[in-house]
Amino acid sequence: MHFFRQVSVIAFKDLRAELRTKEAINASLAFSIVILLLFSFAFDPSEDTMREISGGLLWIVFAFAGTLMLNRSFARELPNDCLDALIAAPISASALFLGKCLANYVLVLAVELVSLPVFGIFYNVHWAKQFPELLLVLLLGTWALTVIGTIFSALTVNIKLREVMLPMLTYPILIPALMSAMQLTTVLVGGAAIGADNVDSLKMLIGFDIVFTAVSLVLVDTVLVG
Repeated sequence: MHFFRQVSVIAFKDLRAELRTKEAINASLAFSIVILLLFSFAFDPSEDTMREISGGLLWIVFAFAGTLMLNRSFARELPNDCLDALIAAPISASALFLGKCLANYVLVLAVELVSLPVFGIFYNVHWAKQFPELLLVLLLGTWALTVIGTIFSALTVNIKLREVMLPMLTYPILIPALMSAMQLTTVLVGGAAIGADNVDSLKMLIGFDIVFTAVSLVLVDTVLVG
């Protein structure tokens, strides 16, 4: 119980800090909308084309916008040695990591949920036909992005070129989760439900989340303390 209280304290602290300044969420949301707008001029707006590229397009936008948000996760603690104080505080590294991960998860998911209607408007796509299943894929895919991005944000926090290093480290590991999320999203935006043909992608997404959450919790103490 004490562990979950520590997690919630860290999560609410990060959410309050971000909502006070709105730096990362505004940048991430603006980036998503601009990229969706630019891509709308690059592709044939026909229904068949949009159905084929919808999953890939959405998750490319989500992945790039997410790293803008995740890059600030530990970097905002650098001024006044706040990160050193957090590490020295009587709180476990896993609680610190999970708290930051949950805060990032809420923020990234909020950007995605705002981007979906924008995507529907720009591309004339009825994306809500299978919304409950699409929301499930968003929740699972966003958790994968958040877990990997948060652990690498901690790893690269003291690197000068962390804005470059974070995506370089994050995207290669995310490939299985992103591919699964893209395939499922393409099917669901097209109006079909998850069936026997693509249930393996859902299992891959769930397995990825479980495995990399466990690995991150095991390694976070070494990443933060050394």
